[in-house]
Amino acid sequence: LSLSLSLSLSLSVSKVRRKQSTQNMLARSRRRSTSSSLLLPLLIIFLLSLSSPTLSSSSSTDSFVFGGCTQQKYAPDSPYESNINSLLTSLVNSATYSSYNNFTVTGSSSHDVVYGLFQCRGDLAMPDCATCVARAVSQLGGLCSQTCGGAVQLQGCYVKYDNATFLGVEDKTVVLKKCGPSLGYDADGLGRRDAVLGSLVGSGGPYRVGGSGDVQGVAQCVGDLSFGECQDCVSEAIGRLKSDCGQADYGDMFLAKCYARYSTAGAHFYSKAHNDKSSDDGEKTFAIIIGLLAGVALIIIFLAFLRKICEGHGK
Repeated sequence: LSLSLSLSLSLSVSKVRRKQSTQNMLARSRRRSTSSSLLLPLLIIFLLSLSSPTLSSSSSTDSFVFGGCTQQKYAPDSPYESNINSLLTSLVNSATYSSYNNFTVTGSSSHDVVYGLFQCRGDLAMPDCATCVARAVSQLGGLCSQTCGGAVQLQGCYVKYDNATFLGVEDKTVVLKKCGPSLGYDADGLGRRDAVLGSLVGSGGPYRVGGSGDVQGVAQCVGDLSFGECQDCVSEAIGRLKSDCGQADYGDMFLAKCYARYSTAGAHFYSKAHNDKSSDDGEKTFAIIIGLLAGVALIIIFLAFLRKICEGHGK
């Protein structure tokens, strides 16, 4: 009886140990899987920052304009966090070949769905668009850590994500208004400014530029708006510029889905002509970015292969 009891206890302890060992292996496997999914966006942003001078130094393309985050937070290591990482990776990848795109990442629960988009300034070449979006995504990570939604506007691009859908929804909320110092009453100057702003309303397409003498103007809508919604948004932004900035030498009016800006005598105005790189440098940078993205993909595949080998040895 004593021997039988001893054997029974030994078998029970052995089963418990095997069960605990299996659970520990599964937990380690899940942690490795999560680490691999988080590694891709971080590596892409890091390698992009090494490949392009515009990411490692301040320029008018990637200088900060505004940013904001929602108050709602998500839990660390949650499915929503994994979906955000997947979304931001898709935005960075897409910016290497497109100036605008939006994505929706779904999950097993409606609470895990995340929506996002990026929009580059209409005059940027693809290499500059890609580096600007990578910079914006990097800043979002520091600005909106563990928040369910966030947005960053740089001089050259705009990035936003949220757990509430905003895609295709017109929004004329004022996000940022800046007016320069007053130049005093100048009928001729005001007339030229109003003519330039009026030409922006009359133009077609999401990106619009105009100029007359020393007055320059630019307006842009986010790519998910229809033509009519874009017209309505730009008209609202320009109307507010005229009424709020009066005789200022420059004015910026950023609404939630569009912006309008003007400048007199080059004051506080950002354009490609002031800051653009040569086309040769741009093409070289673009080639480096594509090569590094391919390298990152190979690294992830290699890590996944190693993980499978480790799991095989652990069984």
